[in-house]
Amino acid sequence: MKTVIIEKYAVIGNPIEHSKSPLIHGMFAQQVDDAMSYDTLLGDLDAFEDNITTFKQQGGKGLNVTVPFKEQAWELADELSDYAQRAGAVNTLCFRDDGTLYGANTDGVGLLHDLVVNYKLVLEGKRVLLLGAGGASKGVVQPLMEAHIKTLVIANRTPERATQLALDFADLGSIRGGSFNELRDQAPFDLIINATAASLHGIMPPIPESCLFEDSICYDLMYASRPTAFEYWCEDQGAALVLNGLGMLVEQAAASYEIWRGRMPLTTPVLESLQ
Repeated sequence: MKTVIIEKYAVIGNPIEHSKSPLIHGMFAQQVDDAMSYDTLLGDLDAFEDNITTFKQQGGKGLNVTVPFKEQAWELADELSDYAQRAGAVNTLCFRDDGTLYGANTDGVGLLHDLVVNYKLVLEGKRVLLLGAGGASKGVVQPLMEAHIKTLVIANRTPERATQLALDFADLGSIRGGSFNELRDQAPFDLIINATAASLHGIMPPIPESCLFEDSICYDLMYASRPTAFEYWCEDQGAALVLNGLGMLVEQAAASYEIWRGRMPLTTPVLESLQ
């Protein structure tokens, strides 16, 4: 009888118990009868590199990386994808047979696929507001700019981080960074993306009502069993469409799966099952 080797994968983050990634990758594997396991891994805030080393020693083949470790994963990778190199953040690690560690960032690809393919939204010429300047934001700036949006405004509690992020991608088009207070002087946005984790804890990023108008679309990169504080706020302001990050999660997971396993799974049946 032929021995089946079950290769080991996981998602690492802190916190991590809420993650739907094991369920998603399990459904991907079932589509193609793929022999793999996928679990959650609670990362140690002070020993992330040790966690990665231990997982590799235990036979791990790949990891998804979530908050707050994406920038640390970038530092550990021996080779980076173009998106990861530019973003300074990694959400997918692949342990290669030659011993090297490959880092990719599939967040932006996942977001754009969800917006443009799943929801049929046109981004070209749109004004976009991105809330937050951490690892999640860094992963989506380049794909957004490549979608030919008109302008991107990045707002953060620490405005210097938003300004620096805008400068890092300034060659791609019209990008500005600053504080939440500066948003009071801005015209309404066509698309508002919340890349902070604050609303999962019931804390709403301090953006003014004037950021929205009746055609605004709001997208929270986070997801939970109930709408986030950001989603509730956008609905109260009368946004045209309010979305959470479940679609992005599935789409970026599919891109990660292709990196690891060499095949792109179908996302539509997984999304339908989860929704």
